[in-house]
Amino acid sequence: MSLIKVHEVTKTYKGGDGVVEALKNINLDIAEGEFLALMGPSGSGKSTLLSVLGGLNPPTSGKLMIDDIDVYALAPEQLADFRHEYVGFVFQQYQLIPYLTALENVMLPLAITSRPGKVQRDMAQTVLDKVGLGAKSLRLPNQLSGGEQNRVAIARAIVNEPAIIFADEPTGSLDSKTAVELLELFQSLNQGGLTIIMVTHNQENLEWVSRAVYIRDGVLES
Repeated sequence: MSLIKVHEVTKTYKGGDGVVEALKNINLDIAEGEFLALMGPSGSGKSTLLSVLGGLNPPTSGKLMIDDIDVYALAPEQLADFRHEYVGFVFQQYQLIPYLTALENVMLPLAITSRPGKVQRDMAQTVLDKVGLGAKSLRLPNQLSGGEQNRVAIARAIVNEPAIIFADEPTGSLDSKTAVELLELFQSLNQGGLTIIMVTHNQENLEWVSRAVYIRDGVLES
């Protein structure tokens, strides 16, 4: 069953040289429970496609359906609620708040919920345990290694129990050993039922995913 359906999505930008087509008539179905890699060279449109899929960047034309919801037909408040409920994001730059502990960083997505503070802390601690950082929950980001900071970012992305994780070059700044540990964690989360869509240019990452699609010059290659 398709969790995500992309139909004829085009994204254009106005640049100094006129109109730039970042995405051209993209059609893509992603099944629930897939671990999908979006592959392509730098500037191919893969990160733009990821931002469209994540509800962050409305297409110029076309439609995005997630769980039978027409995502970009939602009002702004509804779209924010949708993202909060359905998706988590992991970026290459971890975007952790430097003066907050790992636990407090993971709690951030829970701040807009009505859950009591203790429940929020317990949920954050549980996902830190899940990613292997339970014992370091009170450390600041600069007291953690790069791989550990990445795990905090993943914990923050999954604390709301989203259906989908979008990851943009999550292994790009990691050494090979730490990258493998991250991909093993993703694979474990995927086997637990999470749908994961990962932008990567690294062919070695393909052994961890269930399917790869390639984009070049804004066109999805068949």
